[in-house]
Amino acid sequence: MKTRLLLIILTLIPILASAQGEWDMLIKAQKEQTPYLMYSYNPYFKQNQFIEATPVCISLPTFSQASTQLPQPYWKGHDDAIKCYWRAWEIAFSNLKNPTPENNFVSPYIDPAFNKNIFMWDCSFMTLFGRYGSRAFNFQGALDNFYRKQHPDGFICREIYGLSGKDCFERHDPSSTGPNIMPWVEWEYFQNFNDTTRLTKVFDPLMAYCHWFKINRTWKDGSYYLSGWGCGMDNQPRVQSGYSEQFDNGHMSWIDATLQEIMANTMLIKMAKVLGREKEVEDFVQERDDLITFVNEKMWNTDLRYYVDRFRDGSLSKVQSIASYWALLAEAVPENRLNDFVAHLEDTTKFNRPHRIPTLAADCPQYDPKGGYWCGAVWAPTNYMVLRGLTTTGKYSELASKIGRNHHQQIVDVFNETGTFYENYAPESIKGNYRTEFVGWTGLVPISVLFEYVFGIQSNVPEDIIEWRVNLTDEFGINNYPFGTNGIVNLQCKARKSIQEKPSVKVSSNMDLTVRVIYDGGSYTITVKGKKQQ
Repeated sequence: MKTRLLLIILTLIPILASAQGEWDMLIKAQKEQTPYLMYSYNPYFKQNQFIEATPVCISLPTFSQASTQLPQPYWKGHDDAIKCYWRAWEIAFSNLKNPTPENNFVSPYIDPAFNKNIFMWDCSFMTLFGRYGSRAFNFQGALDNFYRKQHPDGFICREIYGLSGKDCFERHDPSSTGPNIMPWVEWEYFQNFNDTTRLTKVFDPLMAYCHWFKINRTWKDGSYYLSGWGCGMDNQPRVQSGYSEQFDNGHMSWIDATLQEIMANTMLIKMAKVLGREKEVEDFVQERDDLITFVNEKMWNTDLRYYVDRFRDGSLSKVQSIASYWALLAEAVPENRLNDFVAHLEDTTKFNRPHRIPTLAADCPQYDPKGGYWCGAVWAPTNYMVLRGLTTTGKYSELASKIGRNHHQQIVDVFNETGTFYENYAPESIKGNYRTEFVGWTGLVPISVLFEYVFGIQSNVPEDIIEWRVNLTDEFGINNYPFGTNGIVNLQCKARKSIQEKPSVKVSSNMDLTVRVIYDGGSYTITVKGKKQQ
């Protein structure tokens, strides 16, 4: 009897201790009049290395200090594009900041140039041009500060105060987080640096965040929801009457949120394969497959030949938003629908406007030819998403180049007139809107779009390959192009008389790699033997 009683007491001690700990936490919160922080601890949160890491502060490089470490593009006859490129970097380096004791961030970062806060949506896209400046500054570190602020249940707020480091939203607010694109940008970084050390560090917080998203942003049918602010496209006319465009989920399945989860799962599956952790993402494989089936059976508007939002009663929206093109990056479009879906990008009544691509189809009643923020304006991040999606399909490289060159030229034209960059741009005229000096994600265009879709240079570092699609007939190239952690490549292309003429290129590097040159008349491969830089 005594033995049984002793066993019962020993069993109850940890339970009572835990209960006492929770009770003490509630009493403390009551006294301080702060919210009760009740969490279901995610096991991956416990492996988040950013939580307890010591904050790093550095002597922030100025643009003049960094300029020699940046890629050096040239393009004969297009000095304005090169001037635009360098000005983007100059503004970017003026926005660098260190962590402070007050905000308790962990890494130096680039400020989004909006309101002194950091944004998950903005910072993710800024890393996609920042990777080209990685030798001068670790732009990818901007995401470290979000992992640092992860909650024990996996939640990460989409906007965090730059001064205090506190969340701007309570986590169950429909606008508190999203879009879930960090797995994509971390995978893009890996493709450019083959950095398995970073991949190992970010995998756990990304897993915890995706688990939180699944628990807290899904409906009974498994589809996902956000809000205007949560999806990043604040005022698009997507929810039905009676709901707030900015703040309500509208009780609908959001096409971008659902597609982004397919994409996030896909990227985590790829990461797990690299890291040898495939068993941990088996449920992600199943969810990805189920969601691909769902969006194709339940969110494809047959009349429009387009993916759309699905309302509470099962009816489909008729609003054609650029949000649907996350389907390309998610690799969710069946082969028999691909051409019809992509064709809208060439349709002059929809997305093929003087400045491509408006965020709302031009035949939508709420379309604003001046932009109207997300009611038709052209935005660097969503354009870049479409370009990367077209590249992912492997079928529309020519269209991607055409759209990329149009978008880049429009930004350069506005820069020539104003000397600055804007938050977004008018689709029907050469005009920038809202905030100026916006680098910010608009830095994507004069840097990443120039390199990848005007010059046609894209890297796959894990496979030691550069794919160079030569679409220009002018003389152009890049010196000091970063390839992986230590690789430096110089790429030069001579002028030619037509796009069918075989390009004469010269490539040198400090490491071995393969360059596949593709042009309108064919393709050929160059094997580059690395020579150490003097």
